[in-house]
Amino acid sequence: MLALRLLGASLLLALTCTAQATSFVVTTDSIVGALAATTDATSDATSSLRDNKIVRAARDDAASFVASDGDIRGVKLESALAHIRQQAPQLQASDTQLAQAILAL
Repeated sequence: MLALRLLGASLLLALTCTAQATSFVVTTDSIVGALAATTDATSDATSSLRDNKIVRAARDDAASFVASDGDIRGVKLESALAHIRQQAPQLQASDTQLAQAILAL
């Protein structure tokens, strides 16, 4: 009788461990999949800006703008800001944030 109870307890313990491992794998796969999708979307957005000649040409103006706390606004930066806002109208970013993003590219 004791052997049967030990066998039953061992079986339940084994099933519990398997269920927890499966749950962990499913959760991990979901998180990794979501992270990969976010990274791909972000990469696509920054790649298109990074490859854009107008935005790349505005790096010096963006540096001056950031260094002067917005007092120096070059023509190339103004063109790049207008271009970015035209390409991504849903983007809610200040001129300073966009200039910093241009510098980060």
